Amino acid sequence: MSSVHERVLLTPEIKADILSEALPYIRRFHGKTIVIKYGGNAMTDIKLQESFAHDVVLLKLVGMNPVVVHGGGPQIDEALERVGKKSQFIQGMRVTDAETMEVVEWVLAGEVQGDLVMLINGFGGQAVGLTGKDGAMIRARKLKMQDKNDPSLFHDIGQVGEIEKVNPAVVKALQDDAFIPVISPIGFGDDGLSYNINADVVAGKLAEILKAEKLVMLTNTPGVLDKSGKLLTGLTAREIDELFADGTISGGMLPKISSALEAAKSGVNSVHIIDGRVDHCLLLEILTDQGVGTMIKSH
Repeated sequence: MSSVHERVLLTPEIKADILSEALPYIRRFHGKTIVIKYGGNAMTDIKLQESFAHDVVLLKLVGMNPVVVHGGGPQIDEALERVGKKSQFIQGMRVTDAETMEVVEWVLAGEVQGDLVMLINGFGGQAVGLTGKDGAMIRARKLKMQDKNDPSLFHDIGQVGEIEKVNPAVVKALQDDAFIPVISPIGFGDDGLSYNINADVVAGKLAEILKAEKLVMLTNTPGVLDKSGKLLTGLTAREIDELFADGTISGGMLPKISSALEAAKSGVNSVHIIDGRVDHCLLLEILTDQGVGTMIKSH
């Protein structure tokens, strides 16, 4: 409720300032592709879901081309619990047998994607849900996971994939029209199987292949933090390597930062790791001087 009152209290001068601050960004990013990884609290809190959908529609309306890639870890855990299946993890990766993969598909490509498409459409956008199988977009192979203590040992974690090849034709066809692609991170293999792929990795690879202007990743943290918990607002590839080496970046942040770094090195102009718990974080990051996270540049 408070946000409605706050809006009313803004003077016309302040509103004009905000709009004029957005103008150079709108001009600079007009016609450009922005890949957004949607995850964390932004996916589970209804108010944040709505503000995210609203922001994506606004970016499309002012001439940018948003492409959304979503995760769904908590929703998958919940669904597996409902069918009485226990989640098993090895080195932080979900072991995905055929039965688990079925659940993963109907949660990601059904529930999560369907809800997001409806929300975006509810705010006046035209979202289209896709998986990596559509338009033969993401060809995957089985991920061979090396043991972190014994490099000669590999773990079989089932239908978890790594990307072999991305064919972005279907995404380009949609985004060049009025549509907003919403992509579930599921690939297909030569063996006829579906593969669950880390959504951060899919977002990074798509940003690279689509030659995106920006890759924006929503997280449950303010961005990349140093050892004392202070936000690092700007990072280069070299600084990130140092943070990997001294263990500052670890756990769930690893695939996110690795994908971000690879995208930055492969020609994506800037990568932003932002706080998805902040209302309208996308607009703040893309259309204002303020920003709400860490920006990564290749050099």
